[in-house]
Parts: sequence; structure tokens; C-alpha cells
Amino acid sequence: MGLVYTDYFQKSKVFLYPLLGIGRKAKYVPMQTYVCWEGVYAPEDCKLILEYKTKNTKSFREFAGKHLDRHPMYYDFVELSDTKVAYIFDLSNGYKPDHKRFMKGKYSQLSLNAKILITDFFGDTDKAGEYIHAFLTPDGSFEEYAEFFQVSKEVLEGIGELCSTPDIKKETLVDNNALLYQLLKKDSIHLTK
Repeated sequence: MGLVYTDYFQKSKVFLYPLLGIGRKAKYVPMQTYVCWEGVYAPEDCKLILEYKTKNTKSFREFAGKHLDRHPMYYDFVELSDTKVAYIFDLSNGYKPDHKRFMKGKYSQLSLNAKILITDFFGDTDKAGEYIHAFLTPDGSFEEYAEFFQVSKEVLEGIGELCSTPDIKKETLVDNNALLYQLLKKDSIHLTK
């Protein structure tokens, strides 16, 4: 059965990252994406965190200057280590309803604009594009999934989705820099004379 995908995958990388409009063939692709940062951002903060594994090269700085630093949803940048950085984007302006639907696993209910960006990102000529299309518009795939999982088509239609909800543990960045990041961001820290 070619259209059924059952393994877990990073949902934010598939359903939220394309909303930034950075092409799939960009020179630098995040090694991971997250919707939370342990001790810093919770799901309701409507953030998307891109983790890049990179050296501070001229090439990456040019890419970041063009695609990340000036992005309208850019929120912050954090150097996690000598070889890892995080770019944080705020999805609350323009994609807050889609972020809420994403968090509930309601991928078929994403806005038309979000669906277009996602399908444009993945295309429809490869296997990934076929899966994404089924997740965003499941009506034509309920029967195939019902047969694969040996349940009635009506059960799946009642659920309305063919893709599991995001696993918050897997969608959370766990990094020791969280405490330092919080301290540096607080306005109340002042040096006395």
C-alpha cells in the first residue's frame, strides 16, 4: 500500500516550516524544527524554532541575511553552540489560526493559503508530496487507510484526519542554553554602579 504513512515525522517541519516561504531547495535547511523550547516557549506562544547545524561562514550569513534575518515573522536568533544556531519565528501574525489547527492535528482544516504554501513546498511528483496531499485533503484516501488499518471508512471519516497530532516531546527543543537565554531576555537585569 503506497499511500499510507505510519511512522512519526517532525510535524512542524512539514506543516509549519513551509509557511515561511523558504524554498525546499534552499542552500541551508534546518536540521530540525520545533514549536516549543523547554523552559522558554510553550505551544501557545505560537513560535516556530529552526535549528541549524552550521559554522559561522560567509555563505550561511548571506543565506540568513536573505531568508531569515529580514523575514517578516523573524522574532529572535540564539547561538546554541559553536556549530548550532536557532532562529525563532512568530507565527501569531498571519498564521495563528493555522498554528492552533496544527497543534490539534487538524491538518485538513488549515487555511487555503497554508495548504497552497505546503503543497507548493513539497510538490506532487514524489512520495512526500502524495502523503502531504492525503494529509491536507484526506477525503480521497479514507478508503485506502481504512483498508490498511482494518477499520471502517466511517471511523476514519469521523476522525477526519489521516495524520497523527504533533508529539509535543518531539516538537520541543531541549537545550541547556534555555536558562541563559531567559536571563538575557529579561528587562529587569541591570548592573549597578
